[in-house]
Order: sequence, then C-alpha cells, then structure tokens
Amino acid sequence: TPKGTSVPVVVSGNPNLKPEVAYEWTYGAVYSPKWIKGLTLSADFWHIDLRSIASLVDAQFIINFENSFPGLVVRNPTTGAITEVTNPSLNLTRAIVEGVDYEAIYILDSSIFGPGDVGRLTFTLNATYLSRFEFQATPVSKRIGLSGEFVSGPTFTGSLPHNRAYASVFYDGPAGTWLAGFDAGATVHYTGQYEDLNQVLTSDPTGSSEPAKPQMPRSGPLPWRARKVSAWTTLDLMASYTFNLSALAAGEVPGLAKDGGKNFKIKDSNEKNVMPISTAEYNPCGWRAWLNSTTISLGLQNVFDFDPPFVAGALGNNYDNSLASIKGRFWYVQLKKRF
Repeated sequence: TPKGTSVPVVVSGNPNLKPEVAYEWTYGAVYSPKWIKGLTLSADFWHIDLRSIASLVDAQFIINFENSFPGLVVRNPTTGAITEVTNPSLNLTRAIVEGVDYEAIYILDSSIFGPGDVGRLTFTLNATYLSRFEFQATPVSKRIGLSGEFVSGPTFTGSLPHNRAYASVFYDGPAGTWLAGFDAGATVHYTGQYEDLNQVLTSDPTGSSEPAKPQMPRSGPLPWRARKVSAWTTLDLMASYTFNLSALAAGEVPGLAKDGGKNFKIKDSNEKNVMPISTAEYNPCGWRAWLNSTTISLGLQNVFDFDPPFVAGALGNNYDNSLASIKGRFWYVQLKKRF
C-alpha cells in the first residue's frame, strides 16, 4: 500500500464466535467467635482465568498476521496493495484476575443488656483487594499488568484500583412496637487511588509516548513515575419506615362455618334450626389496606458533595464513570407497596 494512502477498516460482528471460557477457584473461611456474640468474620480468596474473550484487535495486528486471518485483508489482485481490512470480533483475549474479599459483620442486639428491647444495630465492613489483573490482547502478545491502573481500550474502559471498601451502620426498630418498621443507616464508600493513563501525560525527547500500560516488569525509555489518581470517599444516609398494620381481632359470628358445620353438634331438638357459629377473620381494609406493607424511604447520597477525582486518561469526561458519578449530592424519596 503506497505511503499516505488510507485503507478502510470495516468493523463487524462474527457469526463464528465461540463461547468464552472461564476457570475459577475460590477459598474461603468464616469465623464467628463465641466470646463475641453477634460477630462474624469472613474472607474469600478468588482466582479467575478468562480465555477466548470476544474482543476487537487493532487492524494492524490483522495485517501483521494476515495468514492467520484468511479473508480479512483484501488486496488489489494486480499490485497487491491493501484495499480493505475487515475487523470482526475474535476469540483472542485472555485475562487473569485474583483478589481477596473480606467482611466483618457485628450485630448488637439491645436485648443482650436485659429486659427492654430498644432495637438492633448492625455494623458492616466489606472490602475487596485486587491483587492481580493481567491482560493478554492476543495469543502472541505479552501479558500486561493492569491492577491499580486506569484502562482505556476496546475491551474495557475504567479503573482497577487495588482497594475498594464500604462501611455501614444500620438501626432496626424493636419488634412488637411502632418502631418495628423503622430502619435508618449510614454508609461510607471508599475507592482507593490508582495510576492514571500515562500515554496522555508522558513522552520522551523523541516524541514517542510511553506505553499506556507498561509490560510486566515495568520498563520504558524514561524512569518515569505514573500520575496518581486520588482516593474517593463518599457518605450516604437513608431512613425508611414500613407500615405493618395488624388485623382487627377475630370474633365469633353467626354464619356458615368454613368446616361446613362438621364441628357443630346438636345438643337437643331445639337447636336444629340454629345457624352454626363461625369465626370471622378481618383483614385491613380501606386506607389501612393501602397503607399496610407500604415502605416510605428518604435518602441522601454523597452528603458532602465531593467531586470525583480527575482522570486525564478518561478523555470523554475526565473522570471514571465506572466507579464514580458527577451527580454530586443527591437526595431521593421512594414509595414502595407490597401486595
């Protein structure tokens, strides 16, 4: 193909795609110490090996390995120049992901302090540590370490921080009282720092950019340091009340019994024309029926109105919309009815 000549690239689907394959194993443990009633600790180590991931590759890769992709590169029969390249989805990509999930839950029931139940508090800490995320675009490519970095590409765009966590405390009202349907709580969300997409930030004296994601182990023409995207922490608050209206007391009334009168025994001839006694069952009706099993919720997200951290590699909006939001402080009211 003559220098300076553009070649059309046709991006298409692929009816011959094969199913993606995943190999996964997990080890976990749960511990509930008897000497701290209500405490549960758990940890899970997981490993996922994804193979034959359907993805798009660079058109130049298809040209470089033309013999492996028959029919995708169209050439002029006379000159041999490339006239068109078809770029379909192919089962070429592989990813290996490892990490640890750990959680601590402590339920503090006020009944343990003696008579007079005033409700229950539930404390939760849930976190994930991403220790490994290796990406191999094609079978002939080297694996690239992406954990702790921002990624932008045709297969995936978003950040892969090592640490993510949330901590919460929720209150549930005591059973048997008007507070039984009351719930309130606070949740803190944490996303750890990660490296920015350095291709848009760093270049060497010759003008060539540093690799967007350096190969493992890291190497490059410059002893550069990646820009760090700061951690992001937000606070959410919520409260809700569920109406659980009790039915009116049942009572005995004259009428046809549900058992067909099988349990009604005539004592003498004077009771032959007496209507058997049955039990009337009352359900909430009218406004009580509509209010029963109704939940009203009020919430406030991102209480302190923190902006998401700046990400230079996210060229479209300069923040990672896979883990963050630009809505800022946001309040909501929710009405839910269960029939």
